Amino acid sequence: MGIGVLEDKHLDRPPGTSKLGEEQGPSFDAASTSDLKRDGDIILVPQPSDSPNDPLNWSKIQKNSIMMILAFSSGVTTSLGPMISPGLIIISQQFKVDPDTVSTFMVGAIILFTGSVTFFTASGANIWGKRPFFVISAVLLLASNVWGTFADSFPSLAAMRIFQGIASAPLETLVTSTVSDLFFVHQRGFRLSLWGVMLGTGVLLGQIISGFIIESMGISGTFAISALIFCMLVPLIYFVVVETTYTKPQGAERPGSRASSVDLKDLKGDDPASEPKESYKSQLRLFRGRISDESFWKGVIKPFPLICFPAVVFSTLVYASFFCWLLMIGVLSVNVFSAPPYNLNPAQIGLTNVPLAIAALVFSPISGWMADAIPVWMARRFNHGVFEPEFRLVLMVIAVPLSTAGFIGFGISASEGLSLTWCLVWITMHSIAVPFASQASISYVIDCHTKDANQAFVTINFMKALLSFVASTVGNGLLTKFGPKTLFIGIAILNLGISLLTIPSYIYGKRMRSWVARSDWAKKI
Repeated sequence: MGIGVLEDKHLDRPPGTSKLGEEQGPSFDAASTSDLKRDGDIILVPQPSDSPNDPLNWSKIQKNSIMMILAFSSGVTTSLGPMISPGLIIISQQFKVDPDTVSTFMVGAIILFTGSVTFFTASGANIWGKRPFFVISAVLLLASNVWGTFADSFPSLAAMRIFQGIASAPLETLVTSTVSDLFFVHQRGFRLSLWGVMLGTGVLLGQIISGFIIESMGISGTFAISALIFCMLVPLIYFVVVETTYTKPQGAERPGSRASSVDLKDLKGDDPASEPKESYKSQLRLFRGRISDESFWKGVIKPFPLICFPAVVFSTLVYASFFCWLLMIGVLSVNVFSAPPYNLNPAQIGLTNVPLAIAALVFSPISGWMADAIPVWMARRFNHGVFEPEFRLVLMVIAVPLSTAGFIGFGISASEGLSLTWCLVWITMHSIAVPFASQASISYVIDCHTKDANQAFVTINFMKALLSFVASTVGNGLLTKFGPKTLFIGIAILNLGISLLTIPSYIYGKRMRSWVARSDWAKKI
């Protein structure tokens, strides 16, 4: 038993359990693992094929370049939602629309439509590859920002934000499965942390910059600057982000490519190394035809039954809760900080996100390093070198107390009119907690259900979008009705209750993975 993770009585190695080091436990024979590919003393999971076209075999420079461009693009795309927050009151006054309606269409709508469209983009990416969706997404986002620059009415702005939400789906939700395509299990935590840095700073830094832009150039200025950024991103994505879905040659198979668990008979493949390397010109093809025989519509509905998987349920609730409240702090703080005793203008409200952005920049890489280092250390030190996905959940020990204290402290400080410094200290604590909770939840579900990573994150992102839409719709009204103290203490209790699901997920996670693997209904999904 690996430090509190209960062993399963039916399967020695449920999906997600893998061998990382030289130490041999009772379920692993040293001779049988001697010919497996390694990174130092770590057995590579999944085992790469011998093909030069297998993304796992690409150079570090190519893989990291793709990862950095997608992470940055994802951060910019995510920033499009909350970047308008410092100007919500200005939009309300300019177009004579009530604040809740403005918040719903300017912030909530883009998130909701992004989450809804991901069902289609994830299914399409499995069939036609991710590259066409990334490129088309960037082009459409460029067009949407040009539209926003010249929009002169609230209905036009609202329609543009809906269109922007639809266009955002691929760049927000296909990055996690790209990490699975390019990197091994023990490398994913750090790369996911880079993505987390971009998401966190996108949400926060976007509001900082847009606050100054709105103050000096108006609302349209934010979309004009965003359009210029996408003018740079479109060619970068087109020329660097090639297809990462490995299309195996006829009769060949990448060993262990569809699961994180180590099944030795699957790890040892017979892929021929004679497959010719695909030319760069060929890699730039936008459409390759179907790369999978799966049904598109079956793929669209596939994420729905995944909510029955315990790991997906846990990750969905944790990720959606932590990310939603980070977003809502940006929305609700506009009303808190624009009113007495603070009386801040849009530029100053944007600046209140500086400590949150710094926290995201500092602690996202730390959380990513810990997401890899702690599980590997636990596997070697306490579990005979056997990795369990539940080891990722240790990061919640850091996230839970920080977020709980942050919500309660901010609610009390804002209610009592304490100094701005105290308010920022408390909300920064939640900003620190977010990357640890995100790392724990996302890396956990990827480890447990690698082959369903696309659909699993669709489920997670949709629930995040739904929760964020509801919160943005009623948040300002609840703040007015109950005040910051009652509202944020309620948020703290709700978030804490969700976070406590970590305990049963850690203890019984291996048994639940085994149950899913053995269930006939799960095999049909």
